[in-house]
Amino acid sequence: MERYLRIVVEREASDLHMLEGQPPKLRLHGHVEPIPGEPALTREGMAKLMQAVCPAPRWERYLEKGDVDFACALGEDARFRGNFFRHAHGHGAVFRLIPARIRTLEELATPPVVTRLAELRMGLVLVTGPTGSGKSTTLAAMLDHINTRSAYKVVTLEDPIEFVHPLKRSIFQQREVGEHTRSFAAGLRAAAREDVNVVLVGEMRDLETISLALSAAEMGILVFGTLHTNSAAKTIDRIVNAFPADQQGQVLSMLSTSLRGVISQQLLRRADGKGRVAVREVLVTNAAASAAIREGQIAKLNQVIQSGKRDGMQGLDEALLDLVRSGAVTADEALAKAADKAQFQRAAAKVAEEQAKAS
Repeated sequence: MERYLRIVVEREASDLHMLEGQPPKLRLHGHVEPIPGEPALTREGMAKLMQAVCPAPRWERYLEKGDVDFACALGEDARFRGNFFRHAHGHGAVFRLIPARIRTLEELATPPVVTRLAELRMGLVLVTGPTGSGKSTTLAAMLDHINTRSAYKVVTLEDPIEFVHPLKRSIFQQREVGEHTRSFAAGLRAAAREDVNVVLVGEMRDLETISLALSAAEMGILVFGTLHTNSAAKTIDRIVNAFPADQQGQVLSMLSTSLRGVISQQLLRRADGKGRVAVREVLVTNAAASAAIREGQIAKLNQVIQSGKRDGMQGLDEALLDLVRSGAVTADEALAKAADKAQFQRAAAKVAEEQAKAS
């Protein structure tokens, strides 16, 4: 198992996929490919490999329930988030690489507004995107920025703990759901009574957790959270629709005052095939955004983003076009992620025409 995990690190893959009856595979720059020369995994072999890296209580939970999440370390070189599951042909496992070193916001090439959001004293900041879009990496960089410059008390609620934050200026209290606290909601309720400045909620997946996160933000805590949405407007919709209809007006009012920003990101393959690059839509809750949220006019947020460059906002399609213009990604790769595909196609064609004339 250690050999497989080292291959992930050496090949700079993002994930290791293991399915009973198939050879182990790596996800490299978004594509899945088998590890050369490796035979198909047997049931007995899979069980031994899986049990070797899984904490005993989590292994018992997997045998009982059929799936489990956990984290494991490869010495000092890397950490992995593991997920075990059963499927039609037997055992299955996926290991996501968590680099040992937390990258800075500068190294991630985040826009300056992301740094400003990390320097807030209170409110709710959401980092959203599909699975595998780098949300955890961005949030770790934001928390590391806080750890480097501020003497705060920071509580993280994760399932499982991914990036381990070193001792710098802040106190970090990292809690794993299922091990150190019963649920995200229980951990968040406790954190509000623990003289905390910053809370990271690994997943805002239910009404109680969302409600507590909003309340904590209103109490003067800086709350970071994640959702599996791919735009600011869909993020607001997801939060509001988690509540019964008779509470949605109140939730919109709370969001309009406590939400500070939404960073929605996705990953694209680089044009040269060497890795992936993040593209981000950024909403900052200025007066116009706050009014649109309070009035439930969520569709207006796209217009707010387009007119909010002065506040550091950027639209998804605009950010995609910048990546095409710089040559970081191909027009076809960007088009697959674009919100308004027809308009983006016209804009990309114009960029190609301008570049052709310039050359």
